[in-house]
Amino acid sequence: MTIDRVLTLCIAGVLFIAWLVCWFSHVMSLIYGKWLLHRAPQDLSPEDMQGVSIIKPLTGVDPNLKTNLTTFFNSSYPAFEILFSVQDEQDPAILLVKSLMEAYPKVDAKLFIGIKSVGANGKVNNMVKAYEAAKYDIVLVSDSGIRMQESTLTGMMACMTSKVGMVLQMPYVADREGFAAVYEKVYFGTMQARNCLAANALGINCSTGMSCLMRKDILDAAGGMASFGKYLAEDFFFAEAFRQRGYKVVLCPEPALQNLGTYSIGEFHRRLIRWCHLRISMLPTLILLEPISECMIIGVCASFAIQHLFDISASVVFLLHILCWFLLDYTLITTVENGPLKFSKFEFLVAWLMREMLVVYVFIQCHRTRTITWRNKVYRLRWGGLAEEIKSEVV
Repeated sequence: MTIDRVLTLCIAGVLFIAWLVCWFSHVMSLIYGKWLLHRAPQDLSPEDMQGVSIIKPLTGVDPNLKTNLTTFFNSSYPAFEILFSVQDEQDPAILLVKSLMEAYPKVDAKLFIGIKSVGANGKVNNMVKAYEAAKYDIVLVSDSGIRMQESTLTGMMACMTSKVGMVLQMPYVADREGFAAVYEKVYFGTMQARNCLAANALGINCSTGMSCLMRKDILDAAGGMASFGKYLAEDFFFAEAFRQRGYKVVLCPEPALQNLGTYSIGEFHRRLIRWCHLRISMLPTLILLEPISECMIIGVCASFAIQHLFDISASVVFLLHILCWFLLDYTLITTVENGPLKFSKFEFLVAWLMREMLVVYVFIQCHRTRTITWRNKVYRLRWGGLAEEIKSEVV
């Protein structure tokens, strides 16, 4: 056997193992999702119903903002306060918040205007005042685009046991009109759900800050929210702070429903590129591992590997791989949805194929530059997740 043949078989063996790992992750996420998602929460005793301070950082107004914020005023949880934080005193969100506070006078709600600069992260700068004024030891950070069910906060608190420091809602998407909404839902219900569920099952940090419940005293012991302003992915480092202190980070059975009022495929791709930048800056190993975990890329690699190892047609392997991956993804998204999808199977197929084929575009765009644009500001990312603001864009 020649050296070239030995080298080819070694590469094929490594790729075959990587393919098996991807399938293990895929199946694990589906099993774990079936067990975890949408299950009824445990009953909470009055002693367990600690007060919760809900921090809502706001910037601007979109068509769904009033609906989203109203859902928090209607929460069935018995003890909570809502702390709205707005960066600019000219922000139109201020009038909306004030009108809701007048419409729900029995809800404990406060409005904070102006930032406290503690680092490059504008979201953290916007939240610090509200965080420092929180009167409860449990804090929920919730993005403006999240729509909450009446029972969600109760379900999240049911997960906050003595050994848990942080409870996350897995990101998903509310039903909205248009193909761009379908495209987002397919992404969050397949690739994002698969990675989040598998990572959580294996105890890997998969934190997303769209909706996360945290113990304030533990976060204060790590330096408080202000100490995380140097990172753009503050949610990842929140979770690391709890894990380092021996507390668990767990998923809530109910996914977070993103309900942004303005959305498009182009804007969503810009979000994906930004998130890819952040992940790679924190975990450089993802430069290789993330592409190899994608359906089309690992399918091509596996086809090459199996043809050389077992002399089976590469085209047959690739087609079977795509079919099985597609079927598992469809099963996974219906698990996350907790029932039939609100759009057709054909729309799912088109959106799924589009996402899988455009993932290469996202990776290429991510590696073109070391800077990202977020909230009209431009940042340079450094290894370890550190961020440096370069300039503000004029809009």
